[in-house]
Parts: sequence; structure tokens; C-alpha cells
Amino acid sequence: MERLLQPGAWLDRFTRRVAFIGLLGLLIVAVVTMADVLLRWLFSAPIEGYEDITRLLFAIIVASCFPAGLLQGRNITIRFLGKGLGPRATQIFEALGALATFFFFSVVTWQIARFALDETVNNRFTQTLEITTGPWWWFVSFLLLMCIPVQFVITWVKTSAAITGKPLEYTDNDMLI
Repeated sequence: MERLLQPGAWLDRFTRRVAFIGLLGLLIVAVVTMADVLLRWLFSAPIEGYEDITRLLFAIIVASCFPAGLLQGRNITIRFLGKGLGPRATQIFEALGALATFFFFSVVTWQIARFALDETVNNRFTQTLEITTGPWWWFVSFLLLMCIPVQFVITWVKTSAAITGKPLEYTDNDMLI
């Protein structure tokens, strides 16, 4: 049971790989953007459908970074109130913040899944290339869905620490262990 409470290295490696794939996607978009700019400048011929693809890719790129960012604690945290009230209050605020983040990602995932369903049911597609958008948004939903168990583990660890009063342990990269 103790092992379940700790996210561990396997979860960190997995979420980092997903984020790395998103980073590769971002690099591809950057290269294609440079090519589009050069083609516009040199030949007055932009890449046809460039905007269609980048709109869909950016949602995937951003969503792919969330699980790793959550696990590594890369979200914005305001800790001055907890520090002023002491270590026990800090732990309680950390647990409440983790719970709020869990609910936030649950609602966002639910809403994006609803949007993906709407895109699929209404058979929507991009304007220029006429790419069906539903599958792309389902993939974004899946990436966001990965955030829920990650954040659940973080919430569990921080809530356990708040209840027991044991301090949280962090590694060098701020990932809970």
C-alpha cells in the first residue's frame, strides 16, 4: 500500500515521455512555421492548410505537457499564507490546493470530452483541408484524462501528509516521492 501512495519513477518517466512527444510536435510546428514564412516571402505561396493543422496540433501539444507538469509540481502555487501560519497549515493548504486542482482537471477533461463528442456527432472539419476534428479532440481528451489519476495520486499524498502531519518529501525536480 505504501508504494501506491508514492507516484514513483515509472509515472515520472511516462509523463515525461508524453511531454517529450508534445515537445517534438512543437518543434515540428516551429519548423513548418519557418517554412511557411519563407515560402510566403520568397514565392508568395503559403503552405495550404497550415492554420488547420496548427490549430489542432497546439491543443495536443499543450495537453501533452499537463501530466508531467502536475507530477513535477510545475503549477502556480501561492504559499505565503501557509508559511505565515506554520507547517501544519501549509500541509492543509497544499492538500486543499491539490484537491482543487484535481476537480479543475476533472471538469476541464469532462468539458473537452463533451466538445469532442459535439465535434464528432456534428461531423465538423477544418476549413481548408477538411480534416475531421473529432478524433483530434478525443486525443486531447485522452491526454487530459491522464491528468486525473496523476493529480489523484498527488492529492492522496498531500492529504495523507496533512492528516498524519508528516512532512512531504521532494526530489531535486520537486516530484513527490
